Amino acid sequence: MSRVTLDAKCRLCRSAGTKLYLKGTRCYSAKCPIERKGAVKPGMHGAKAGSKPTDYGIQLRAKQKAKRIYGVQETQFKNYYLRAKTLKGLVGDNLLNLLEKRLDNVLSISGLSLSRCSAKQLISHGHVLVNGKVMDIPSYQVKIKDVVALDSTIVDKIGTIPGSEADFKTKSWLDLNKKDLTVKIISEPLKEEIGNDIDINLIIEYYSR
Repeated sequence: MSRVTLDAKCRLCRSAGTKLYLKGTRCYSAKCPIERKGAVKPGMHGAKAGSKPTDYGIQLRAKQKAKRIYGVQETQFKNYYLRAKTLKGLVGDNLLNLLEKRLDNVLSISGLSLSRCSAKQLISHGHVLVNGKVMDIPSYQVKIKDVVALDSTIVDKIGTIPGSEADFKTKSWLDLNKKDLTVKIISEPLKEEIGNDIDINLIIEYYSR
């Protein structure tokens, strides 16, 4: 399984020209390269103006951005798109819904992990339970009434929500219990709460070529 190193994550943000929030709390601090260097592409020619992007290039960049935000590989991302086409409703809404309901994403946006990357580690190492049973699949699709929790060994170590301040508020489709470090899925993800600045129409155009 491929992975992206910590240093490479900042390069991905600079390449995209915006924050992808791949390093958790560091992305909100002054240490973030986007804050220090601006949206300058990495490499010795990063500051030079490039050629005007084609329609295909713009679509590809939108797809790559979404793929990197959620930390999924190319084949997996395309499979999400193909599955979204088989569901009722708009393809774009379905695609975002599938991505949002990944177990690693739920851990991240609820504050139970510092980032999607750290969420993947917690899940892969068997520290995450769904409805009381260990779930070691980061791509697991949560369902309404599912209860996601950290195991007791992790709870004893951290004591508080690792990725959030005391006044942290998660998405309205999640019911976060800060005391027990659990989160319950109470509804489907709301489109207006998916704040990743993803242009879903460009992604649909990319796969519809």
